[in-house]
Parts: sequence; structure tokens; C-alpha cells
Amino acid sequence: MPPAPAFGRRSVAEVLTSAAASLGAEGFTNTLGLPPASRVCVVLADGLGRNLLKQKSAHTPFLRSRMQAGQGEIPVWLDSTFPSTTASALSSFGTGVPPGQHGLVGYDVLDPAQDKVVNMLGNWDAGVDPVTWQPFPTVFERAAQSLDVITVSLPQFGDSPMTRAALRGGRFVSATTSHARTAAAAEAMATAGPSLMYFYVNELDKAGHRYGCQSEQWEHQLEELDATVKRLNASLPAGTTVLLTADHGMLDVPEQQRIDYSADPSLIDGVRHTAGEPRMVHLYLEPGAGTAGRQRLLESWRARFGDRIWAFTREEAIAAGLFGTVRPAVEPRIGDIMIAARDALALYDTRRVRPAAMEVVGQHGSLTKAEREVPLLCFPAEGRRSARG
Repeated sequence: MPPAPAFGRRSVAEVLTSAAASLGAEGFTNTLGLPPASRVCVVLADGLGRNLLKQKSAHTPFLRSRMQAGQGEIPVWLDSTFPSTTASALSSFGTGVPPGQHGLVGYDVLDPAQDKVVNMLGNWDAGVDPVTWQPFPTVFERAAQSLDVITVSLPQFGDSPMTRAALRGGRFVSATTSHARTAAAAEAMATAGPSLMYFYVNELDKAGHRYGCQSEQWEHQLEELDATVKRLNASLPAGTTVLLTADHGMLDVPEQQRIDYSADPSLIDGVRHTAGEPRMVHLYLEPGAGTAGRQRLLESWRARFGDRIWAFTREEAIAAGLFGTVRPAVEPRIGDIMIAARDALALYDTRRVRPAAMEVVGQHGSLTKAEREVPLLCFPAEGRRSARG
């Protein structure tokens, strides 16, 4: 089994809670050791893996200069969640608890009450109430009792089910372009008292999925991110703590390694539902499959893919702490068997996914370093420069 994410010590779940604690909000612990602050702006760059940021540092002169300056005892990287996917990781980021608690345990998962697979990101099922599915108060809701809490993001995320599930609370400021978002952030913080800001950037992830994280298009979006953080550094109130992190990393999967596993009967024998993502598949068995059926299925996957995958049961995943502590209501949302990719491999059930899904180049979801390790950069903003000489 791969090692579990460092929940409670050094994971994405500790970012906002530590930021709130650094601002003096009660009920939070500054696990990451952030400096005391009166304002904090947390920039979350969807899809920015630690390895990728290091590999592509020539494209990030501003971020590189801040990394070279050092940040003392504050960790320079964090673990994503398991799975290393946006729905799970952003929910841990927003609530401060692991997936086994908040319940968003994949891109799409089984809803036991409806006996159907439901999406956890952009296409929520009408029969799933986000607030019931994820019942814990968010960091924003808790912090808003004593701080000005602000989200700066794209308009479509203002009242999305994902936002209502895990990122609700505070006030929402929307803007489309990166320039407009940085201007809106500077304006919102200029008038605020003690404040916690969440600034979301999704362009990098979109470019990675479509073109790959080794593409010129991805590098262009990385340069845009560098410019965005540089503008924030110059326009936010001087001394604002700026944090840059991500929800997960990414790697490219060649077309010939994007495999339709549903074409092999031995890999779906006794399987009632498939879910998850191409690099971390949930397999839910028919009620009568039994121990023998489960073992037979595990052996079929291991025989087909060998050491290219981790194949393990729900019980093994829970015992290993991959989802953190799992509450009883969440257990049946987790697959009876999980298949996690160890190399550049993506696994599809073409009976239920659109053909366009197999065109995705950049992928994530598993527990490799490229997917699970994300950066944490911390520095004080220089502040707006005066226009007068």
C-alpha cells in the first residue's frame, strides 16, 4: 500500500485552518506555522504539482524569486488528498477534514441511497443535497464569525453545488479574466479589516487536461499564474500574507495507455457500478459477490496490470488511512475495490463515459508523487506602490 496523505500535519486540509489561526480566529490550529497576520490571501492554482513547478521554474521568475528567499520552518510542500482529484481535495481544503469525513471521495462515486453513481464536481445529481452530503461547517463559515471572509473566483462557481458543499461562507466576488480577479481582490482587501481571502485559478488545470502538462499551452498558463501572483504581490495591502498552493498535481498519459478496461470481461466480473477517475477507479460489487468474488476480481486486475497499479479493498484503504478517519455514512460511497495507477496509465469504462473523456492528456487521481505533492509558498505582499514620486 502507498503511504497515506499527511492529514492533520501537512496536507491541503491544513491550509485554510492554519490561515484562520494566523489571523487570530478562535477554534483553529496553526498547524503549518504561518506567521501572525491581519490579512491572508490564499491562491489555489488547480493542478499545480510540486514537481511541475520545479521542472518549469524558468517560466516563473516571480515565484522562483520567492521560493529562493525561503520561508523558515513553514513546509514548502503538502500532500493532496486521496484521491488526488479536485472534488476531494478542494473539499478538504474548504472544510479542514479528510475525505473520509466530508464524504466527497472521488470525482464521481456511488450514492448508496439511490444505488447510482453521482458526480461530485460540475454535474451534481438532483437527488443529492450538497449540504446533507457534506454536513460539516466550512472553514469560511466558522471564520466569518470574526473575520471578513472573501472568495474571488469565476462567476459560475458562485452558487455551484460544489461551492455549497465545501466552500460556502463569506462573500463571493466574481470576475472572469485573471486581471479582473486580481483587481477585484485588491479592491476587496483594501477596505477590509482582518480578512481571509480565497483566490481560485483554474486555467492551468484546464490546459493540462486538454493539452498535457508538458505542452506549450500549459507553460503559457503557468506564466499567466506567475504574472497573477506578481500582480497580487504589488496590489494587495502591504504585509498581507500570500499563500500559493494547489489541490493536486498532474502527469501526462499517452494515448496508447488510455485503456478501456470494460472491454475485458474478467475486469468487470461481478461489478455492479464503476466510478472514480481514470487513475483511481472505484469498483462496487454486486451484493452476492462475496469474498471469493472480490478476491477473484483483485487477482484479475493484478494479472492484467501487474505492478503498474495498486489494487486494494475498501477495508485495506481505510486501515491504511488513505481517506483519513472514515465516518460510517461515507463507507458505502467508497468502492469495494480500488485500482490506483502507479505509472502513466488511465483506465476507462466506456460503457458509461463519453468518448471525449479518452482524449484527456493530463491526468490525476492516484498517489504518485506527481499527483499528490503540491507546493506551499508563503511570503508577505510588498503592497501597492504609490503613483506619486
